[in-house]
Amino acid sequence: MSSTQPDFSPRQNAVLDSALRLLVSGGEKALTTAGVARAANCSKESLYKWFGDRDGLLAAMIGFQASKVRTESAETAALDRESFAARLTVFARDLMDVLASDVSLALNRLAIGQASREGSHLGQALEESGRRQIRRRAGALLGKGREAGLIAYDDADEAYETLYGLIVTDLHLRLLLGAATAGDKDFGERAGRAVAAFLALYGREGKAGR
Repeated sequence: MSSTQPDFSPRQNAVLDSALRLLVSGGEKALTTAGVARAANCSKESLYKWFGDRDGLLAAMIGFQASKVRTESAETAALDRESFAARLTVFARDLMDVLASDVSLALNRLAIGQASREGSHLGQALEESGRRQIRRRAGALLGKGREAGLIAYDDADEAYETLYGLIVTDLHLRLLLGAATAGDKDFGERAGRAVAAFLALYGREGKAGR
């Protein structure tokens, strides 16, 4: 697997995991340096040293979540349509698992609630430490597929946005609103359909196998 984890130690990752659980269980008011220090059994001094202020901690939490969306690395020459589709499917399944998690939903709802608040940086942190990190890794995978002659596109951003839209559709919005049903959460089937549709749009017929 590619290295997708932010450059934190196992202890720091454990602290971030505790902070995320605290956010889910207690909401924004629970997410204080004192509260995180208690939950993670560490000192406030360590939190400031590792992550800086509260905004830095939130950015690290978002990056930690985004790192769970994997893109398996491979040499271009080793890719065929089957292995490329498998890598895209892992990405699609991980993306939905992360977006649908209680942690990510709590972060997004918090960002929406703060959107009109002056001085709030959570929305920007979600974009820079979350969405862009995922987009960059997925874009690299799509680039490998194009180099291998498996897909063709002129606009890399458009290709990624098409893939993202096929995977997510309106489900993330319905999850945020609490309107999704249990049947919506069969992410394996959703991932497979999305990848098949993407390859139907961008795949090169002559490279279906090797």
